[in-house]
Amino acid sequence: MTTVWQSVNPTVQPEELGTAIKQAQEWLLQRQHADGFWAGELEADTSLESDTIKLMHFLGRVDASRQAKMANYILSQQQSDGTWAIYAGGDGDITLTVKAYVALRLAGYAGDHPALVRARAAILRLGGVERVNTFEKFYLAVFGLYPWSGVLAIPPEVMFLPRWFPINIYEVSAWSRTILVPMAIVWALRPTVTLSADFSIDELYVNRAGAARMSLNPHSKSVRWQQFFLTVDRVLKRLERLPVKLLRRAALRRAERWMVARLRRSDGLGAIYPAMVNAVMALWALGHCDGDPVLEQAVEELRKLEIEEIDTVRLQPCFSPIWDTGLSIIALRDSGLPADHPALVKAARWLLDKEIREVGDWAVKTRGVAPSGWAFEFNNEFYPDVDDAAMVLLAMSRVQMDPAGERRKAETMRRALDWIFAMQNRTGGWSSFDKDNDLKALEHLPYADHNAMLDPSVADITGRMLEMFGALGVDPQRQAVRRAVSFLLREQEPDGSWFGRWGVNYIYGTWQALRGLRAIGADLTKPTVRLAVHWLSGVQNEDGGWGESCRSYEDPKWKGCGPSTASQTAWAVMGLLAGGVKLTAGVRRGVVYLLKTQRPDGTWSEPWYTGTGFPRVFYLNYHLYRHYFPLWCLGQVQRKVQPWRSSVESAETIASVAEG
Repeated sequence: MTTVWQSVNPTVQPEELGTAIKQAQEWLLQRQHADGFWAGELEADTSLESDTIKLMHFLGRVDASRQAKMANYILSQQQSDGTWAIYAGGDGDITLTVKAYVALRLAGYAGDHPALVRARAAILRLGGVERVNTFEKFYLAVFGLYPWSGVLAIPPEVMFLPRWFPINIYEVSAWSRTILVPMAIVWALRPTVTLSADFSIDELYVNRAGAARMSLNPHSKSVRWQQFFLTVDRVLKRLERLPVKLLRRAALRRAERWMVARLRRSDGLGAIYPAMVNAVMALWALGHCDGDPVLEQAVEELRKLEIEEIDTVRLQPCFSPIWDTGLSIIALRDSGLPADHPALVKAARWLLDKEIREVGDWAVKTRGVAPSGWAFEFNNEFYPDVDDAAMVLLAMSRVQMDPAGERRKAETMRRALDWIFAMQNRTGGWSSFDKDNDLKALEHLPYADHNAMLDPSVADITGRMLEMFGALGVDPQRQAVRRAVSFLLREQEPDGSWFGRWGVNYIYGTWQALRGLRAIGADLTKPTVRLAVHWLSGVQNEDGGWGESCRSYEDPKWKGCGPSTASQTAWAVMGLLAGGVKLTAGVRRGVVYLLKTQRPDGTWSEPWYTGTGFPRVFYLNYHLYRHYFPLWCLGQVQRKVQPWRSSVESAETIASVAEG
């Protein structure tokens, strides 16, 4: 081994690679929960703390200590130009800055506080409060700080639109659905929060008259669709002035039943922060008062997202245990832990228990298949997603359990695989939560400015499906697999890269596409693969690592560019290895970067956001990405240095799943 490794890089001893892997394994194993799962912190922007302060005042439940700590955290994230950014190192964001300003004012900070003076100047420089996104205008209107005439119309009667109608709640993405239904309740009932007489944000307006009109969607490029939906908005608002609304009461009841059903089978509505906040507001508006079990449970689920420290409170947008557990298993297993290691078996049992066997929203468009799949969060039964399901199957294929466990695992994997195949879109690719959720007209809705109305097929998820099929021994000639490959090849960019919907960005998408193609036996000498390898090699940083800023979603000049990070370096190195690259100088430099930046405790530091919620709108810093992805990568390199094969493989399980 010494000779092989020294020929790769004479400045690194083989023991250094082994030591780095062992330290990273030990750190990760120490973070496993007693129940068997892993769940790292999920860091987002300060919109969560700002909206939570607003929610306290909406409910009339202001906890002075928590509010002060949230305000401290918000202040700690202000940038030197007075703004707040949606990701570390990003430009100031008008919506986030207005949210922070209003929250700090509600928390008792005077308008002449230096932080607010700087924020106010920045807001006016960015165009004023009227430039915030549609959802923030809605929240401000509830507090009487923005005219309702300038807020989108979301009548609850949309609940009666039939599923065959071109536009209905199941034609928008799952996350938009859970956000918009409770918003429709609040829009209809219009509860208002009474603030002190001297509380105003008039100083933030540049064009007060313009705020009274609905704004165009800045992401839409279709004037015709824009005018159509703005006309619909005007008509709906005129109808709202009618003294009698025949369907209103029934519509509110239907929306409430829809919402409460999903609250009872999840950790909050959709188990994601925006929907959870909206659900609390809707329940309160509907008359669910203090002490009501449904309301109190919804409020408690929000409290669970808080992370309190000495002087601050910050929130996570949700929990990520399924995702983190699957990836931790893969990283530990591929870095040398035996397949029957107790930690891996314990984690696998926990994942098996988390399989969702109930029908959810996905079944509206996907029929004739037994329910299966996994959610991203601890409990979210209506919304399993195929990306997490594939990650779980990849993890399961690497674990060896006792005979009873193997039988249960095989049965579960067959059922989940059937469900995943049934969720394939007509494009040949896969999206996250729904099938064929790609009605382009909805991208032009005025309230589509959060840039995530749809859940279409994407390359990174489709690549992961192919990787999973390869791991389970699915026939590459199966029609569904061939359609997926065709979709992936169509999605390749002219320069050889792939867009990354759920990770930042082209490095993530290219890594996953290459792993998928290799797993199903694609010819690695084809121009498609060679072009992708050439692109990945070409964006390596001088320090040997790889990095890509979230700016690449907005500005193509940032494609593949940004400060080196541990997670993105790991993706790039694994992508090159998947593309058939040997231990070349570029790969070696990437490995050296990971070895040199590893901290003494076996971890890596990564302040940059490499996870994507909604491109251009909401990004995530998964605190475990900096650990399990580098570990997985180093394990892959170790296999290249000295090929090995565990003596304990679940080949029989894999074969039975593929045949089933």
